[in-house]
Amino acid sequence: MCGLTASIALDRSGPSRPTNQHPDESAEPTPQRHNAKSLEDLRTKLDKSLELIVHRGPDAKGVWVSHDGFVGLGHNRLSINDLSPQGNQPMHSENGLIHAVVNGEIYHYDAIRQTLRDSGYRFSSRSDSELVVALYQQYGAPEFLKHLRGEFAFVLYDESCGKVMAARDRFGVKPLFWTVVEGEDEARVLIASEAKAFLALDWKPEWDVGAIVDGGWEYDDRSLFRGVRKVLPGHFMELTVHGRVVHQQYWDIEYRDKREVEIRSVDEMVLGVREQLVEAVRLRLRADVPVGIYLSGGIDSSIVAGIVTHLVREEGLKLGNEDSTSRIRCFSIQFPEGSGYDESDIAERTADWLGVQIFKKRMDEETLAEYFADSAYYCEHHSVDLNSVGKFGLSTLPREHGFKVVLTGEGSDEHFGGYSFFPPDFLREADHSMPGLHLSKDAALREVLQKRARRGIMDKMSRLGYFGHEVEEPSAFQPVNNVSMFDCNRARQVPLGMFATWVRQRWQGTDCRQTASTAISPEVMQKISEKWHPLHSSQYLFCRSMLVNILLSCLGDRTEMAHSIEARPPFLDHVLSDYANGLPPSLKIVYDPEKSVSSAGQGPWWAGADATGHPFSEKWILREAGKPFITQELYGRRKHPYTAPTRWPKGGPMHNKLREICTRNAVEGLGFLDYDVVERAFEDGFGDIAETPSMRFLFCVGAWVTLSERFGVRRAVEEDFSGY
Repeated sequence: MCGLTASIALDRSGPSRPTNQHPDESAEPTPQRHNAKSLEDLRTKLDKSLELIVHRGPDAKGVWVSHDGFVGLGHNRLSINDLSPQGNQPMHSENGLIHAVVNGEIYHYDAIRQTLRDSGYRFSSRSDSELVVALYQQYGAPEFLKHLRGEFAFVLYDESCGKVMAARDRFGVKPLFWTVVEGEDEARVLIASEAKAFLALDWKPEWDVGAIVDGGWEYDDRSLFRGVRKVLPGHFMELTVHGRVVHQQYWDIEYRDKREVEIRSVDEMVLGVREQLVEAVRLRLRADVPVGIYLSGGIDSSIVAGIVTHLVREEGLKLGNEDSTSRIRCFSIQFPEGSGYDESDIAERTADWLGVQIFKKRMDEETLAEYFADSAYYCEHHSVDLNSVGKFGLSTLPREHGFKVVLTGEGSDEHFGGYSFFPPDFLREADHSMPGLHLSKDAALREVLQKRARRGIMDKMSRLGYFGHEVEEPSAFQPVNNVSMFDCNRARQVPLGMFATWVRQRWQGTDCRQTASTAISPEVMQKISEKWHPLHSSQYLFCRSMLVNILLSCLGDRTEMAHSIEARPPFLDHVLSDYANGLPPSLKIVYDPEKSVSSAGQGPWWAGADATGHPFSEKWILREAGKPFITQELYGRRKHPYTAPTRWPKGGPMHNKLREICTRNAVEGLGFLDYDVVERAFEDGFGDIAETPSMRFLFCVGAWVTLSERFGVRRAVEEDFSGY
């Protein structure tokens, strides 16, 4: 686990724009001419860059620069496996020609190390990160990526062929940004775990207003900053001394053909999920430091906690470096009582049932206000709620108790159909893999339920104060086989009318759903149109947008690593996900009107829902697979998404904090907002009869202003986007 940064020179005679074509390898490398002073200057800049992301790895720091100045690598280390200096980075091969910096965790590494030893490889450390160098030497690129199981981002330089490779894990758990900076003598490609690391490498940040307005930062490889891009999940980029930048995909999410009839028994598939999940958790217990668990009031983290308890107590496995006699410790967030958002009482009952310790982080209004600006700075993007601020606060708790590693429940809803916007797409087509089911045979019933579910989720988004947009255009869903999940994502998109006049004119007619569709490759679009069931198409689109760019960012890596905490999500194990993606849709979302679940007492997410009940059991097969590890209360409870309160009084800590941040000068300094719109939001967004969309807008404005001031972002002006 770490923060990484890299600087790679580009030959000005070669193209600097990214391409998907293989570079011509026949030409001789163009030598870079650097004197001792320029090399030392590069080392100094990399060192300062690492200081800006020292929170990602405070235990050790290392910088390496090639003799010709072509490549410079920097690494901040969070020591988890092999705590000795031998695990420090950058790492180098035995022949001194391969160099790498690695962020994240590679699992199952003891077995891989033994295989490589048997082939003659000599390891210099016990660190899992060294596997990146070892596997590359054994199998070459991109073949070696298939052997990496875990969450990772890395930069590897092979001096023998003059290539630099930067890769990101399959689901994008670990971040990886890149940009190009033009200098007086040369252009350089910069790569880092967080964009703030570029500030020490001659990067001058500017807003990408287009990516903010059309949702590109959420749906494609753009960020909030102009020219700063993300290496996409399951992708790698390759750079050569010729100045070529090539992007390739090495893995993607896949689903079964919707026409394929299921021949396995339900019991067999339930057992299969259980076995795959237990193995995914087992792999993530390995560490040379203590391992804790984030425990909420939902079944996902509770199943993880239950499996950990089983493995430690029944099978005698170590939890990190602690043996089975040690107490298992969980960490939970506690929102104010009576808010309707606090689930810590359920988490506490689960902890009591498991016989484990639980520590709670109380997040009242004053604490949320205190953490707001820091959370935005570390996340590097805005959010329409305070969920990330709550997670930022929660992540202080493990560190206070001496923990560097926690297990989490992210990824479960994406693989097992847990979100409430999945049923409308589940009902769009029959599940031909299980043709005997009543719902598969009754098209009329399916249509009635689909319209009801569609209406219900849109009503819910409105009740919760998400942004309203114009009436949906049916044509917006045609490219993705009429999957409507994007409409729920659009409810999180700041409406164009809230931006400055020049922005509204420049991006008139912009629809983030079109941005989302454009980001999908032709190959995937064909699968959505012809091969995948609409539920699976919806799951794919969510994984490649909201999951990677929001949930795994501001609710994952960025808020956790702000406090030097490594989170390990077993549900995002790609072997487990491959199994889950091969399951019939009707085992993820089960229709059973005889067991219709009431919405009573289920919190704000379900308040005002249809009183007749909810005839669907989301994540049904996961509930069955995890039943031995959770309480009956959780087994029968509907999903309640982790959500922070969004209604606050005038004159309170949150009102005062946002007023302090969002001054007229600060807002006008952004360049893409009118202060009058922000002032109206302050008038409408607080108090007993507040308009929640106004509050959500202010959360975004507060984040933009914070980033503008702490990053020194240049004011956006219309002329900069004339050719956008």
